[in-house]
Order: sequence, then C-alpha cells, then structure tokens
Amino acid sequence: MPLRSPRPLSGLFRGSPFKPIQEHMRVVFSCICHIPPLFDAVYREDRAQLVDFATQIKETETAADKLKSTFRLNMPKSLFLPVDRKDLLSLIGDQDKIADTTEDIAKIFLFRDMVVPEGIKELLDELLEGTMEISASARDMIEQLDELLEVGFVGRELDKVNVMIAGVRRSEHNIDDIVHRLRARLFAIEKELNPVDAIFWYRIIDLVGQISDQAENLADRLLLFLSK
Repeated sequence: MPLRSPRPLSGLFRGSPFKPIQEHMRVVFSCICHIPPLFDAVYREDRAQLVDFATQIKETETAADKLKSTFRLNMPKSLFLPVDRKDLLSLIGDQDKIADTTEDIAKIFLFRDMVVPEGIKELLDELLEGTMEISASARDMIEQLDELLEVGFVGRELDKVNVMIAGVRRSEHNIDDIVHRLRARLFAIEKELNPVDAIFWYRIIDLVGQISDQAENLADRLLLFLSK
C-alpha cells in the first residue's frame, strides 16, 4: 500500500520543531515494521512476497529520506527553544540511519536468494522480536517530546522520558547478548553451509543488531540534549 504524503513540514514548524521529527520517526518505524513479514517470506521461500516487502521497505526509506531533507532545508536558523538547532538535526539524522539499515537488510534479500539455516531460526526469531520491541520503544520516546516542550523539560514528563531512555539502553544490552549467541550458533553450523551464504548470514545478523545499536544512539542523543 503506498505511503500517504505527510503534511508540509514548513507548516509543522509553526507549532513545534519536534512535530516533523515525530512525523519522520513514524515513517522510520513503518519501515521497520516490514522486517518481520520480510523474514517470514524468506522462511517460506516465497520470492514474490519477499520482493513485495523489500520494495515497500525501499519506498518507505525513500519517504523517510525526503522528510529528513525537507526538515533540514526548512528548519529556521534560530528557534527560541531549550534545544539547540544542531541537536535537532543530529536527532533526525540518527533516526534516518535506522531506516537506512532496514533498507540494507532488504537489499541483501532482494538481490540474493537466501535460505534460513534451521539451526539459527529460533534465535533469529528472538532477535527480530527484540528488534521490534526496542524500535517501538524508541518511537514512543520520540512521541513524548511535545509533552516535554509543554512543561519546559522539567517534572514528571522529564522523569518519564528518562525512564524510557533507560529502558531502550537495557533492551540494547539484551539484544547484544542475543546477537552474540546467534553468531556463535551460526559459527557452529557454518561448515554445513555454502561459504558465501554463511558470510551473508553474518552480515544480516549484524545489520539487524545495528538497529538496536542505532535505537540506543537515539536514546543517548536525546539524553544528551535533555541534560544541557
């Protein structure tokens, strides 16, 4: 289904500079939401479905990239906010990297036929589940920015966001452990695989793991400018 065009970002700045960042993060999360069905198509060796979901990821990443570019072009040079302009630019840049990584995963499956080794399926499912959870948490964290602005970055809303940031960071450490176990499992069976396939599976595991790393970077970026 084609992604609807978002509202013009120039209008969003009249309300809050966080609104276009939130719009962008919603598109980024839409991109990530295509990952589980993409992997399901790989599991089922359904090439037509795989191409469909990979294409949707590519189109959604392009939409996110356009939002990022429009944000940078239309952002006023000065904003009377307790947030530095360059911090906002860095924040949307960090979000966009998540969509880029998602597209990188889709490209591998799009241009190379891959069969999921039985020995890694269980842990791979665990990694995908964790990735969706941390991505949803990162999205929810960004959705709180308007409320923070309304209360002047103090009080209960700030405490709530700090708790969310801590949760994202804990989740990233848990996913790191899953990635480590998944690599070890793949190493144990790699002699049974085509060597090139093994290389690509290591790459796919690393890319999926990068999404959680980038979600943590987003949390760290937010924590940095909230502490200024």
